[in-house]
Amino acid sequence: MAETCTRKLIVEVCNARNLMPKDGQGTASAFATVDFDGQRRRTKTKLRDLNPEWDEKLEFLVHDTDSMATETLEISLYNDKKTGKRSTFLGKVRIAGSAFVKSGGETLVYYPLEKRSVFSQIKGELGLKVYYIDEDPPAPPAEQKPEEKAPETEENKPAEEAKPEEEKKEEEKKEEPKTESNKEAKKEEEKPSPPPQEENPKKPEEAAPPVKVENPPLAESEKKPSKEEKEKAEIVKRSEVTISDLELRSLASDRGRSAYDLVDRMPFLYVRVVKAKTANNESKSPVYAKLMIGTHSIKTKSQSDKDWDKVFAFDKEGLNSTSLEVSVWTEEKKENEEATQECSLGTVSFDLQEVPKRVPPDSPLAPQWYALESENSAGNEVMLAVWIGTQADEAFQEAWQSDSGGLLPETRAKVYLSPKLWYLRLTVIQTQDLHLGSAKARNPELYVKAQLGAQLFKTGRTSVGSTSASSANPTWNEDLVFVAAEPFEPFLTVTVEDVTNGQSVGHAKIHVASIERRTDDRTELKSRWFNLVGDDTKPYTGRIHVRVCLEGGYHVLDEAAHVTSDVRAAAKQLAKAPIGLLEVGIRGATNLLPVKTRDGTRGTTDAYVVAKYGPKWVRTRTILDRFNPRWNEQYTWDVYDPCTVLTIGVFDNGRYKHDEAAGKQGKDVRVGKVRIRLSTLDTNRVYLNQYSLTVLLPSGAKKMGEIEIAVRFSCSSWLSLIQAYTSPMLPRMHYVKPLGPAQQDILRHTAMRLVTARLTRSEPPLGQEVVQFMLDSDTHMWSMRRSKANWFRVVGCLTHVATLARWIEGIRTWYSDFDTVKGSHSTLTPGSLMWTWWDLMSLMKSLMDSQAHDHRMWFESDMIDCEP
Repeated sequence: MAETCTRKLIVEVCNARNLMPKDGQGTASAFATVDFDGQRRRTKTKLRDLNPEWDEKLEFLVHDTDSMATETLEISLYNDKKTGKRSTFLGKVRIAGSAFVKSGGETLVYYPLEKRSVFSQIKGELGLKVYYIDEDPPAPPAEQKPEEKAPETEENKPAEEAKPEEEKKEEEKKEEPKTESNKEAKKEEEKPSPPPQEENPKKPEEAAPPVKVENPPLAESEKKPSKEEKEKAEIVKRSEVTISDLELRSLASDRGRSAYDLVDRMPFLYVRVVKAKTANNESKSPVYAKLMIGTHSIKTKSQSDKDWDKVFAFDKEGLNSTSLEVSVWTEEKKENEEATQECSLGTVSFDLQEVPKRVPPDSPLAPQWYALESENSAGNEVMLAVWIGTQADEAFQEAWQSDSGGLLPETRAKVYLSPKLWYLRLTVIQTQDLHLGSAKARNPELYVKAQLGAQLFKTGRTSVGSTSASSANPTWNEDLVFVAAEPFEPFLTVTVEDVTNGQSVGHAKIHVASIERRTDDRTELKSRWFNLVGDDTKPYTGRIHVRVCLEGGYHVLDEAAHVTSDVRAAAKQLAKAPIGLLEVGIRGATNLLPVKTRDGTRGTTDAYVVAKYGPKWVRTRTILDRFNPRWNEQYTWDVYDPCTVLTIGVFDNGRYKHDEAAGKQGKDVRVGKVRIRLSTLDTNRVYLNQYSLTVLLPSGAKKMGEIEIAVRFSCSSWLSLIQAYTSPMLPRMHYVKPLGPAQQDILRHTAMRLVTARLTRSEPPLGQEVVQFMLDSDTHMWSMRRSKANWFRVVGCLTHVATLARWIEGIRTWYSDFDTVKGSHSTLTPGSLMWTWWDLMSLMKSLMDSQAHDHRMWFESDMIDCEP
C-alpha cells in the first residue's frame, strides 16, 4: 500500500502560548502527539516552559487521497511527568481534512486548545502549519531500511515516548471497553516505528519523530510480521479514528441509505433515447425523435449527427395511455423551397405493463437497438432504453420532466453555489514625491480613491503645503475594506486625486492574485511602495505607501446576521468539521393562488421552490399549470453551527417563456418564504409540517397558499453540539478587530450584489429578483407600506399621550369635584384606601344631612304660616 501512495501530510508543530501550569510549580513540560489515520508522531519535550517552541516537522502517509477530506488530524498536548505514572493533559486541537492545503499555500495558524471533558482546565493556543505534498512513490530499497534498523532502535527507545500511549489506553478504557486481544493489538500497534536511514537521524537521544511506515515491526519480535498480522494491525489502525471521523462516515453512509425517505416515492417512466441509425447513412438531413404517451408528447432537438443521448421522465400517475410510441423523423429541405418537409423514418411501440422496473442500487439499464417499423423506408433503427423507476434513480436529475414542459432549461432542477467571498483591506499610509504641476503654492487638497470592480471607496482629504516636510508628504493611515469574490478581479486600482483642479495625480494597479492572505491579527503585514503613473506624457508622478491583504479570519456576511446560514471563516485553514447533516424534503404545495393568466382566459401558476443554506442553493423543477404541485425532492446540507437558519422560498416561473417581440425574458414572481431555525429542532427527529406562504403586496399581506416540508437535523454526537453552542458564533476576528455597524451594513449589501450578479450569470440563471428576495437585500430601501405602518404607530402612541396629558391637566386645574376625587384616588396607596372611602362616605353623609335639615326647616315654616 505504501508503494502506491504518492501523498504526504506535513504537520509543522511550531509553538504554543499561555499553557496551563500542570506540574505544581507554576510551569509545564509540554510535548505534542499527533494522530492521523491510525498513525502517531511525537515531538520533543520542552522542560518548564509555558510558551514552548518546537519547530518540528512530522510526516504522515495519506492512505487514500480521495477520502483525505473526511479524515481528522488530532494534536494533543501533555505535561511530561518524569516520575509520575502518566502524563497530564494540556489540551487538544482537531483539524478537518478539508482544511488541508497544498504545499506553498500554508500559513501559521494559532488554534485555541480544546477541552477533553467538561471538567478539564485548559487554556492557551497552539501554532501549526498543515499542508500536503504530492510526490512520486519511493524506490524499493528505501522500504527495507526501516526493518533492518528496527530491533536496534526499539531497544534504545526513550521511556518517555510510551507515556502518552498509556494515557490513551486509560482514556479508551473509560470510553468504550474492548476485548483483551484488541487491547494487545492496539498496544503493539501504537509503539512508534523506527526512522528510516534516508531520513536525517540526528539526535536519537531526543526521540526524533518517526516517519510513516505502513506496517511497523513489533518491538518484541525481530522477524518480519506475517500477512495475517499485517491485516490485523491494519484493522486496529482503522479502528483508531477519532469521534469526528466516525460521525462523518456514518453521516455519509446515512446520506446514501436514507435518500428520499422524507418524501413520497413517485413512479416515473424513464426513456433514454441515445441515437438513431438510418439505412441511408449519406443523408445529412436533421433528425429528431418524438415520444408520445396518449396526449403527452415530447421531442428531442433536431441534429444532423443523429446522436441525442437524452433522458425523459414521465409522471406515471399522470399518464392516460398504456403504450409508448417512439418515432424518428427527418427534416428535408427541397430545392428552391424555404419550408422543410418532415418525413417519418419509423415507429417502435412499448406496452407499459411489460416495462421493467429498476430499483437502485441496480446498475442502469443498457440501451438496445430497436428496429423502426415503417411502410416507406426499412432498415432504420433507434437505440433506447425504457424502464420504470422513482425520483431516487440516478437519471432523475439529468432527465427532462414531462410535467416541466420537456426541453426547457429554465424549468429544470439545479444546484447553485455562491462565490467564496473575502474581505480585502487596503491601508493607505502616505504618498511621496508627488508631481502636482507648476502651481505649488496654492496648497492643494488630495485624497486617495481605490476601485475593485464596481466598488469604489475614498479616503478623507488632506492638504499639501510647501514649507514643512510633513505636509509635503500627505499622510492618511485610513483603512478601506472591499468585498472580493473568487475568482478575483484582476487588479485593484489606487488613484491619487487633486480636489482643487479635479484631475488625477497618478494611479497604481495592484494584482489581486499576489496579495498576501492572513487568518488572524497576529500576522504582521508588510507595507509596499507603488509607483504612480500619470498619462502618456507622465510615466512617473510619485509613489504611494500602502498595506494590503485578504482577510481570511472574517466571515463575509451576505445575509442579515440574525438569519444567517453560514458563519465559517473565509480561510480554508480555519475550517472545522461539520457537526451534523441537514436533510430537507420538499414535498409539495397546496391551494396556490393564480399569479398570471394563460391565453388570457384563466389563471395559472408555474411553481418551483428555492432553498438556501450556507453557500449552497437548490432549485426544484418547475411544475407547470398546477395549483397543488408535488415535487417530492430531497436535498442535504452539512451543518457547521446549529445557530443558523434555513430559508425556503416559492416562486412562479416567468422565464421559460421568451418574449420574442421585446427580446427579453420575463421575471419570476414571489409567492412566499419560510425560515426555519436549526436551534429549534431536536436532533435525529423528522418534522413534517405545512407552512403558510405570505407575500406583501401594495394592498397588504396576502396568503398565497401552503407548502409542505419535511426537515431532519442529524447529529450523532451531542458533545460536538454542546461545544458548538458554547463557542462564539462568528470567527475570532469579528471580536478582536470588529467592523463598525455602518461599514458592516455597506459590506453586506455589497456582498449581496456580488452573489446576485454571479448567480444570475449561471445557466439556467437564478433570477435577480429571486436572490434578492431570499437574501432580503431590499430591507434598507424606503417602502410606502412600512412608512404608513410606522406613521400610524406613532400617531397611536401620541394619541394616548395627549389623552393622558388632558386628563392630568383637568385634575391639576380642579375642573370638577369628580375629577378631583379621581385624581386623589389614583394617587392612593393600598394602605390608605379604606380611609379614603371613609372620608368620601362622610362627605356624602354631611351633604345628605344638610339637605334633610333644609327640607325640615322649609316644612316647619310652611306649617307655621298655615296656623289660624
